[in-house]
Amino acid sequence: MVVMLAGFGVTVYQLQKVTRFSQIDGELETRISALAGAMRELYLEQGPPRGGPPPPDDFGFGGPPPPREKQPGRRPPPEMAAPQDFTLSAETRALFANYYYVVWYRDGSVLTRSAAAPKDLTRPELSERDTLPHFRTRGDFREAVHCSGLGDCVLAGRSVEGDLQATRNFGWALVMAGGAVLALGLGMGFWFTARAIRPIEKISSAASRISQGNLSERVAGADSGDELGNLAGVLNQTFSRLESAFERQRQFTADAAHELRTPLAVIISEAQTTLARERVSVEYRETVEACLETAQQMRRLTESLLELARFDAEEAHARGDVDVAEAARMSVERIRSLAEQRGIAIESSFEPAQAYVNADRIGQVITNLLTNAIYYNKADGKVWIGTKMVADRAVIIVNDTGVGIAALDIPHIFERFYRVDKARSRAEGRTGLGLAISKAIVEGEGGSIEVASVVGEGSTFTVRLRKPPAVS
Repeated sequence: MVVMLAGFGVTVYQLQKVTRFSQIDGELETRISALAGAMRELYLEQGPPRGGPPPPDDFGFGGPPPPREKQPGRRPPPEMAAPQDFTLSAETRALFANYYYVVWYRDGSVLTRSAAAPKDLTRPELSERDTLPHFRTRGDFREAVHCSGLGDCVLAGRSVEGDLQATRNFGWALVMAGGAVLALGLGMGFWFTARAIRPIEKISSAASRISQGNLSERVAGADSGDELGNLAGVLNQTFSRLESAFERQRQFTADAAHELRTPLAVIISEAQTTLARERVSVEYRETVEACLETAQQMRRLTESLLELARFDAEEAHARGDVDVAEAARMSVERIRSLAEQRGIAIESSFEPAQAYVNADRIGQVITNLLTNAIYYNKADGKVWIGTKMVADRAVIIVNDTGVGIAALDIPHIFERFYRVDKARSRAEGRTGLGLAISKAIVEGEGGSIEVASVVGEGSTFTVRLRKPPAVS
């Protein structure tokens, strides 16, 4: 900014100085033209010199300029006596109210000069004596000199002390104005910078507090509508997801500990009771069977927990073009024996439906949904499963005639360890992770899962999966 202001100030100062001196030079040129006109009138009054008059030049002084050096065959200029009564007209003298002048004849004598002319003025050097006007500065004076080709010279000048002082004053005014602009710019820049950095400092402070464990902290200014506001909004969304993830992790850990506590307590209780006194072999066998059943329940729980951990880590797996109708048919065959044990009839309607998914994972989802439909069904109930294509989605529908799900429970059924009928599911060894795993699989495959239910009438689960990408 300092360099720009300095460059601008120097440029303006120089332009002002050049413009002012160009104006002065124009005024001086007007006055030496008037003096040249007076010399021409003097020549006309004197008449032609001996040897005939040379043709007049463009400046009214008569004759073309003589050669600077003597040349063979060229005649020197005619000689004329210096006039004794050369005077300027009143009109010409009026032009020099604030100016001075000197007129030299071709022989070097001074024809006339103004009273204000400096005493140290001398006739111009030969290098300046041509037919073009010359301008020069001597101290506080600006002068214009004009010589004819025969050696007649005129000079007009004026003091430029006031102009130089005005130019210097203008320069100081520029310096002060530049300083004021610089101070204002620095002040405004500091203000704008502080205002721009303040939200960044707030964001940094909030992020620091959040990094120390205060996940409920949020960055202020997200609704300002500017770029920093958008950044604050994105950060708040990120912090919200982090808080939600940590909350789910804490809840998951607490639920897992709670779920594992019960079977561990059973195993410890059975072992302590058995070791309290000597028992017959049958009692030992019963204790071992109870511990084995409880250990199997713990194994299923830990397997489900590991599977959820893999989903949270977003492990990659192969996808391909899968006919979900065939996957559903295979799941029905796997689950049919469980349905027969509970007296549940399975009906199906499979239409070809292609999806871009992992076949094993989608088969696991269908098996989970069918298992839930069997476990939570009524005696002699029915389960219906169907597949079809709707628009660009492969759809899987599982419907049962079971107990249904209350409206208050529907928003939570895909949460981990959530059970609608807690007593019944615990008694049957259910972990409460089946639907959570199913939802994680479906969403990982780019699909969606929904549920609709009426208490006492049954539930309907609908899975939608994306179709295979077009092959060009």
